[in-house]
Amino acid sequence: MIAYLERVSIPEPNHNEEDDDVLILRNGLDDLQLQGTIEFCSSTVSVAGRDFGGMHFAKPLAVVKPAGAEDIAKVIKLASRSPNLTVSARGNGHSINGQAMAHNGLIIDMKSIDNAVNVSYTTSGGYADVGGGALWADVLKRCVSLGLAPRSWTDYLDLTVGGTLSNAGVSGQAFRYGPQSENVTELEVVTGNGEIVTCSKYQNSQLFFSVLGGLGQFGIITRARVLLQPCPQMVRWIRVVYGDFSEFTRDAEFLVTREEGESFDYVEGFVFVNSDDPVNGWPSIQLDPNHPFDPVHIPSSAGPVLYCLEVVLHYRGNDHFSSVDEVVDGLLGQLRYCNKMRFQVDLSYVDFLSRVKVAEKQAKANGIWDAPHPWLNLFVSKRDIADFDRLVFNNILKHGIGGPILVYPLLRSKWDSRTSVVLPEGGDSFYLVALLRFSPPYPKGPPVEDLIAQNREILECCTRNGLDFKLYLPHYNSKQEWKQHFGNQWSRFKERKACFDPMAILAPGQKIFPRNHQP
Repeated sequence: MIAYLERVSIPEPNHNEEDDDVLILRNGLDDLQLQGTIEFCSSTVSVAGRDFGGMHFAKPLAVVKPAGAEDIAKVIKLASRSPNLTVSARGNGHSINGQAMAHNGLIIDMKSIDNAVNVSYTTSGGYADVGGGALWADVLKRCVSLGLAPRSWTDYLDLTVGGTLSNAGVSGQAFRYGPQSENVTELEVVTGNGEIVTCSKYQNSQLFFSVLGGLGQFGIITRARVLLQPCPQMVRWIRVVYGDFSEFTRDAEFLVTREEGESFDYVEGFVFVNSDDPVNGWPSIQLDPNHPFDPVHIPSSAGPVLYCLEVVLHYRGNDHFSSVDEVVDGLLGQLRYCNKMRFQVDLSYVDFLSRVKVAEKQAKANGIWDAPHPWLNLFVSKRDIADFDRLVFNNILKHGIGGPILVYPLLRSKWDSRTSVVLPEGGDSFYLVALLRFSPPYPKGPPVEDLIAQNREILECCTRNGLDFKLYLPHYNSKQEWKQHFGNQWSRFKERKACFDPMAILAPGQKIFPRNHQP
């Protein structure tokens, strides 16, 4: 099918760069012979120019809805004929700082490609061949119907497979299996040279490791082979509360360093305000409305914030509750949480993984989902997490952020250093810190500029005090900042760019390499 084009929406050329690129598109369309479509209509372009963060808008020239990898390769080759045209893959639009945008460029709508989930069985569980634009929620639905499930998740499942693999993809299972980028064995990638390449640890391995955590800089993931395991049927979801940060981190690190079968199957944690604030405080801990938070059990030594360790045990539907109780009590009995500060509920595995979807529906009903989201995600070294608690949690954020403040440990040994992900430099473990703001839009909530300023204050505080940290889902505005972010991995990152996208066509929204940069 020839690419569909609403020609009336293309402006006549006025001899500037944007119009030159429009002419290249106009003249090249007939030669492309796409199986999908290219759309210039204002409504489609407008949607593609925004993301979940709601803080940036970058109008693309057009949105490409490809039928498959071949269409994407053709579009990239067409862009290479222009000195300015760029291409960015867009999944479900959940970037925060415009990372998937392409000002005056082309947006690839990844949800348009064939995103079927094809499952194959092996003696160890199996694998699923999945389109890069497939949502993890759809992967779950298909795999569970066959008694299988991916090993590693993100907390929110309406993200695309290619999008999370281009960053890492972390959740409470990452301490055991590593991030999602460690749980794929093969990828199909369209490089910035317009080549379609199948890669793995053993075939075209440089490309394989480059695109995992590569922020979309080296290629667009069009297919991934995801490792599967037998799917649990039920979970016991538990939250326990701490007044002391050192005891919280001691227990969290104890659980994530235990062998499989000697710990929980999911370990996360978060910070909440020591008050009755319904959003930031005690009520946010409840799992069962019939089991309210009783502040009488909070130790008198507690400060302005408290800590919650969140754990899950998987089990089968025919397991007796007594056997589940025995395992849970045995594990919790080794922890130092506050007496009578334990909350739990039993639910299906799918319902647990889909828990954020419930929160999404509530946020949409309240108008919060579409408000700006100046989130901040960090990796902080184990060495410095106590100082981070003192300087940030108990000072800058002591009144909360209007949403979850996640903090939990991850093991360096579960992350392959050959990928493009950047971690803090020292130690055998580090902490994810995620500030997931869900404030109502101004004037019901604080101005977004104030929240952005608070993020900047946190980063400046960490830098000023010499804390070892890296941004996760990073966003910088200058090459110098990116060089500092990558540190001693900057040279490798540049070399990979020169190899797989030498004209810097891909992922301009990351603002790492300008078009036709000199590597």
